[in-house]
Amino acid sequence: MSRPRVLVVTPDFPPATGGIQRLIGRLVSHTDGWETLVVTLDHPDAEGAPVLAPTHRVANMPRFRHTAIARLNAAALRKGLTWRPQAIVSGHIVASPATLLLGSLLHVPTVQYVYAKELTARPKLGRFAVAHATAAVMLSQHTADIAQRTGADRVRMHVIPPGVVVPEPSPERRQKADVPTILTVARLADRYKGFDVMLRAMPLVRARIPDARWVVIGEGPLRDELERMARALGLNGSVLFCGRVSDAELDEWFARSHVFAMPSRLPSDGGGEGYGLVYLEAGARGLPCVAGNLGAVAEAVIDGETGLLVDATDHLKTADALVDLLAKPDRAEALGAAGLVRARTLSWDRMAAAVEALVADLMARHA
Repeated sequence: MSRPRVLVVTPDFPPATGGIQRLIGRLVSHTDGWETLVVTLDHPDAEGAPVLAPTHRVANMPRFRHTAIARLNAAALRKGLTWRPQAIVSGHIVASPATLLLGSLLHVPTVQYVYAKELTARPKLGRFAVAHATAAVMLSQHTADIAQRTGADRVRMHVIPPGVVVPEPSPERRQKADVPTILTVARLADRYKGFDVMLRAMPLVRARIPDARWVVIGEGPLRDELERMARALGLNGSVLFCGRVSDAELDEWFARSHVFAMPSRLPSDGGGEGYGLVYLEAGARGLPCVAGNLGAVAEAVIDGETGLLVDATDHLKTADALVDLLAKPDRAEALGAAGLVRARTLSWDRMAAAVEALVADLMARHA
């Protein structure tokens, strides 16, 4: 039996970095039941990157994002009319115009991926994308609730969380650093991720655990500001901003750290994290998490089971949670072990299979 042709249209795709990029890349690489063609924006490192699926890349102009997105939609329309997919998956609401038009022209089902932040940042486009797609994949109940508040039809929504890659067990990976280490992995672009709260919490953590350090993996426009704030708080040497690192280096930091922390809060628009894939990735490495207690994060981290949820606006409570886990290694180990068990239930094999099943059902209805 031949595999169905599925066109995936997305501006965000590896080797570009970020949560959406990882999600769509792993979806494509784990949907073995599809014959996939990806239409996405170009990237300087694309030529030497692993090929996850046949990919058509469109010239990317970071300074002229709207033009690049328009070209992406136009290219997807051309490719789709030539390749004639049997289903179309849009990885971002900005790809919905081409996705929906193609679906109408070819009489095939369309699936729209939806994230909380994008819904609140572009409410009109979000409403349009969800209202007209055959089905919408929500990463969390939080995202589905936001979509419903905008008037989206609950029947179209399917909550399928992102999957996680669980590394093979390796004794070398579990060797902790001698220094109590707190790890954060995030693009330094969104204030709601709680970098400022972590910086205010660190002097309190070090007052009780003097050699504790905070390691930040990720690059972004907030880095200079955060480094200045760290110096002003006298945290020189105890906060390491490592920037963007290789996958191998990231694995090493996960292995050497004791706690993963990212106290994301809900921004004023109510969006924030669509799910928080990085918390699952930390759990897959056996790390307990300290996270905010609202929104989708509370779905990714189970309070008292895989980590500790705190008021993400309160640096005192954040510091208490960090100290609790650093000072009680047995408890931290137990929470991390539970996080690993949970990550295995949310593996990409299972999550991709759920998306494949959804697309297969939609195709059967359109037949």
